[in-house]
Order: sequence, then C-alpha cells, then structure tokens
Amino acid sequence: MAITDWPAGERPREKLIQRGAPALSDAELLAIFLRTGVVGKSAVDLARELLQQFGSLTRLFAAAEAEFCSIHGMGQAKFVQLQAVLEMSRRALQEELQRGDALGSPRAVRDYLQLLLGARQQEVFLVLFLDTQHRVIAFEELFHGTLGQTSVYPREVVKRALSHNAAAVILAHNHPSGVAEPSQSDRLLTDALKQALSLVDVRVLDHFIVAVGRTLSFAEQGLI
Repeated sequence: MAITDWPAGERPREKLIQRGAPALSDAELLAIFLRTGVVGKSAVDLARELLQQFGSLTRLFAAAEAEFCSIHGMGQAKFVQLQAVLEMSRRALQEELQRGDALGSPRAVRDYLQLLLGARQQEVFLVLFLDTQHRVIAFEELFHGTLGQTSVYPREVVKRALSHNAAAVILAHNHPSGVAEPSQSDRLLTDALKQALSLVDVRVLDHFIVAVGRTLSFAEQGLI
C-alpha cells in the first residue's frame, strides 16, 4: 500500500507536523528524507530495509558511497543529499558548542562526537581546545590509526594547545570495536596527557570514548 493510502495520522510527514519529529521512528524519519520508495516498496519499507542492511542510523550515515549506492533505490544524488544533511548537523552542533560553556552543554558535546566519530572504521583522536571560560576555540583531529590502536604523542597535543592559547582541553577518541569501555592503555594515555599539559597550565577536563550509540565520559566515571 502506498503511503498516500495510509490514514492521515499515520503518514510520516503528517505525523511529524502534528506530533513533532521525536514521535517518529527511525524508519519514518528516514522515509521523509527518501521522499519516495521504489516499485513494490513504500518509502517506509525502503527505509526499514536500509536500517536492516546497515544495522543502525549511525552506520548508515557512515556508509561509503559505493556501499550506499549498491542498495536498490539509492544513488549518488541521495548519497550527496545525506552527506549535506550530516554536515549541516555537525556544523549546527559546532555552533552550539562555540556559543557557550562546553561543560554546560554535555548533550551537545556527546551528540557532536557521536555524529563525528561514532561509525568511523579507523581510530581517530580528537581534541577540543577551550578558553578560560570553557568555550570551544577549535576542534582538531590530531591522530589517526588502525582498527586496533592510535599512536598519540603528548608533545604534539601540548604544541597544538599552546598554538590555540588554550586553557583547557577535552579529549575524545572512538572505539571501532563498538565497546565504549576504556582500556588500560586509554587510562595510561589520559594520565600521560594530563601530566604533559599540566606543565603548560592546560587542564584536561574530560576524555570521551565514542562507540556506535554510546559515548563514555572519563569525568562521569571518576577516571579523571
């Protein structure tokens, strides 16, 4: 049955207008983005197929062009549209963080990191450089590694902190394995960075570990 034949209150667009976006399922939100389905499948059916294929919205968002376009009904135009939407979301979250105290916006920090790192297949080490009021000065991806580990050099982090005249930093890296729990090497690295940055009066406020669908805070766990 085509979506236009559904009761008005069950159609994704009408449902969003009447009840707001949070009332929609992942498949319904994705169907609005897709706009149309394919022969024999509504946009919602196609959205459900995409979610089943990739496992989650996060993994769908991280799909390479070839992988995305291999799905029947998808193509380069849809891939480009999706990348544009994701980049606008990242920039909006960056603006939110840069307007206020990063520590006062933990949801924005988590949302930004999840969108940026959640589904990356390579480990990435990111630093948020903050001023004395904990406002974000800059974001930098400093190190990239393999699926297993990233080589992080404290001297380079100190150098970039001094370059930005930062008073504090928030560290973050992803676990492509999907497990957000900190390893012993993560703890040792955090301690090493705290010691190195303290020599130039830069505080480490937190260290986030990002996995698909979950972001762990060292500060909240009492690890920093």
